[in-house]
Amino acid sequence: MDSVAVPGSGYADVMDNRAEVREFLMSRRAKITPERAGLPAGGNRRVPGLRRHEVATLAGVSVEYYTKLERGAIAGASASVLDSLSRALMLNETERAHLFDLARAADGIPTSGRHRRPASAPRQPRESLQWTLESMQGAVAFVRNPVQDLVAVNRLGRAFYSPVIGDGGRTPNLARFQFLDPASRDFYPEWDRFAHMCVGSMRAEAGRDPQNRGIQDLVGELSTQSEAFRTLWAAHDVRTHGAGTKRFNHPQVGELVLAYEELAITAEEGLAVVVYTAEPGSASAERLQLLASLAASEVEADAQRR
Repeated sequence: MDSVAVPGSGYADVMDNRAEVREFLMSRRAKITPERAGLPAGGNRRVPGLRRHEVATLAGVSVEYYTKLERGAIAGASASVLDSLSRALMLNETERAHLFDLARAADGIPTSGRHRRPASAPRQPRESLQWTLESMQGAVAFVRNPVQDLVAVNRLGRAFYSPVIGDGGRTPNLARFQFLDPASRDFYPEWDRFAHMCVGSMRAEAGRDPQNRGIQDLVGELSTQSEAFRTLWAAHDVRTHGAGTKRFNHPQVGELVLAYEELAITAEEGLAVVVYTAEPGSASAERLQLLASLAASEVEADAQRR
């Protein structure tokens, strides 16, 4: 399998497990101040964050062993050591899961059991899943795969994501839109926040499935074309999408503040349904309803033209 090398991006090859472990642990260590860890600050600190011997002390391992881990030699590390290291580095649940994923990859243990699929062949969901999406008439609903492709979208979702979908000539991809399309700056008023979320999700996915050629190709493409992506990828931050609230600026109806929920599809591992809804009675709910009406009118007009 070919590697993708991008100078200065912090990304050499998703399969380079030792480099991934090294850079992840170093980046987490740099984020923790001695004060946060309950240690004396001391003086003459030439680098941010904790020193290696401080992390080793907090994790209850020798400095030599922690140094070995931080150099990327994580194969064989026990669950108890990884747990102690997670606590010492104050990892959140997503970061802890990512560390365990990297350790399993180093041990040659599949983390997901997913079948390898060519990057050029996005998985199409079952027809009944599309029916389910279309039944959600008052919500934006779509299916996303691990490489951020929109593989299925309901009618309101197609109207909502019209800036992303474009003319339909290529499978719409949220990461490509985020970093390669200038229209994303208008569509996402909180562009920096969206960018961090997008890259963090991709980092977590790369840890879960390090041999996924689709992720490797996408990261290589974005790294060569977007300085913002390179910078964020090099930070080694990870996150899960989960649930929350986002703000959009739609070209047809204006500002929309929508709550989102991401739901894993147990019958289709690797795919997830994402649903956006507006608070009932809010201005966003009215605008979302207007967008639904506009979408319905466009469908009716298309049917009449045929």
